[in-house]
Amino acid sequence: MRCGTSPAPNYSEACAAESRADFVHKIMVALKEMRETRSWFLLIIKSDLLPSERLTDLLDEANQLANILGQSVVAAKGK
Repeated sequence: MRCGTSPAPNYSEACAAESRADFVHKIMVALKEMRETRSWFLLIIKSDLLPSERLTDLLDEANQLANILGQSVVAAKGK
C-alpha cells in the first residue's frame, strides 16, 4: 500500500514544472508510479493476500487516476 503514496508528490512536482517539457516528464513519472501501484494492487488480489473487496475501490481509483494522468500527458504534448 505504501507505493500508492508516490504519485501524489510526483504530481505536485509536475505542477511546479519549469517548462512544458518538464511538466510532461514529471507527469509521466507520476503516471509510471500510478501504474506500479495498480500492478501491486492486482498482485495482492491475485495472491489472495487481502480480500479483493478491500482493494476494489482502491484499484478503481488507481485506474481513474492513471487515466487522468495519461490524458494530461496527451493534452500537454498536444500543444
